[in-house]
Amino acid sequence: MGFIQDMIGMGDMTEQVIATDFLISAKTGVINYAMAISETATPEVRDILRRQLDVAIDTHEKVTSYMMKNGYYHVKDPQEQIRVDNQAAETVLAIPKP
Repeated sequence: MGFIQDMIGMGDMTEQVIATDFLISAKTGVINYAMAISETATPEVRDILRRQLDVAIDTHEKVTSYMMKNGYYHVKDPQEQIRVDNQAAETVLAIPKP
């Protein structure tokens, strides 16, 4: 797939975009499970949802660690994160239109 990415000028961008989308989905899962737990009427369903919430939190942590290790996510350096985000936006804007 690197060949195709290089042809359209995205390089490693596709991996970063996929990881970012996965991170957003994991965050959404954590939020949704937490809300569902607060709205559930039975202890059995609450227990199931809590287990799913734990999985969602673990997934979020793994994706965050992966992104940090690869330089896609800078939770401790907002200025660097802004730079990375701007670079990603510039790359996307530079993709030739069909």
